[in-house]
Amino acid sequence: MKVNFLDLKAQYASIKPEIDQAIQNVLNSSAFAAGPFVKAFEENFAKKQEAKFCVGLSSGTAALHAVLMAFDIKSGDEVIVPANTFFATPEAVSLAGATPVFVDCEPEFYNLDVAQIEKAITKRTKAVIAVNLYGQPAQLDRIKSITDKHGLLLIEDCAQSHLATLNGKFTGNFGVCGCFSFYPGKNLGAYGEGGAVTTNDESLYKKLMMIRDHGSPQKYRHDIIGHNYRLEGLQGAILDVKLRHLESWTETRRRNAQLYREFLSDCKDVTLPNEMPGAKHVYHLFVIRSRKREELAKYLAEKQIYTGIHYPIPCHLQKAYANLNYRAGDFPISEKHADEILSLPMSEQLKEEEVKFVSDTIKEFFQKQS
Repeated sequence: MKVNFLDLKAQYASIKPEIDQAIQNVLNSSAFAAGPFVKAFEENFAKKQEAKFCVGLSSGTAALHAVLMAFDIKSGDEVIVPANTFFATPEAVSLAGATPVFVDCEPEFYNLDVAQIEKAITKRTKAVIAVNLYGQPAQLDRIKSITDKHGLLLIEDCAQSHLATLNGKFTGNFGVCGCFSFYPGKNLGAYGEGGAVTTNDESLYKKLMMIRDHGSPQKYRHDIIGHNYRLEGLQGAILDVKLRHLESWTETRRRNAQLYREFLSDCKDVTLPNEMPGAKHVYHLFVIRSRKREELAKYLAEKQIYTGIHYPIPCHLQKAYANLNYRAGDFPISEKHADEILSLPMSEQLKEEEVKFVSDTIKEFFQKQS
């Protein structure tokens, strides 16, 4: 049995008539850059995330960068970010001219370690970016208490947490905004690049609308320096179709995560992901840990089971940040996880028999090791 890490072809096939019609509608109207299809998606996505406003942008990275620009975070400023995240999180800080300051992750839930945040705050700190990694909310309420205490911005990186909640509240609503990615492999993915910011702050919303369009409140008038960060009309229309299915797809992912837990409950050689109390994890990724990660991944690939590693090199050890003088050992939890994590196949297309086959093959591997 072949089990893909992700099957976007199967996803497209399941909603083909809706997608094809949406694309045809855009072609018929030629509304390719922002426009009515993007506006409709923005309104629907804001409603789904229980936010007042949404700004469609060209990528999740653009979303983070645009927010930092909106708050005038610049050279000389510092922004606290987790060491355990995709590179785009600190990269956006660097694009704004500021310096990312890394903090280790908590051992059990993989997100920003709240106990380490205050130690990283200096007079130059302007914000904390909390990443809701793999689809699980960070300890956003506790992080918000810290940022409020120190007069800092809390920016949520929600690139992997569409429809995730903490104590019934959607991610993106704890800080000043939530920055989303619609990269094709995300729980809500475009057919290309895409991103968005949700917020309840009308002034931030208006500024972001200008930033995404060269700082322009109306055509050929430019009040501030902005960027070309518009979401394309085709992507807006596609995302609006997929948004209608997101709740049911999310529940399927959660069901598949529970099946993995059941099938692997007796496998003591792997560490399964834990769901934080009060959190609704949406399982963008189902990440296990094993000290024999490389051998296990190779064995699974030989059985046509395809996995991923998210992420093999912590951000503070990336060559691009060598100038910050971080060293191996600075963030031991993130570094340990980077050597052990393995993302198993996870999608709304994944069938129960496939989850069982993956789980049985993992147990088979360890039985052969003993």
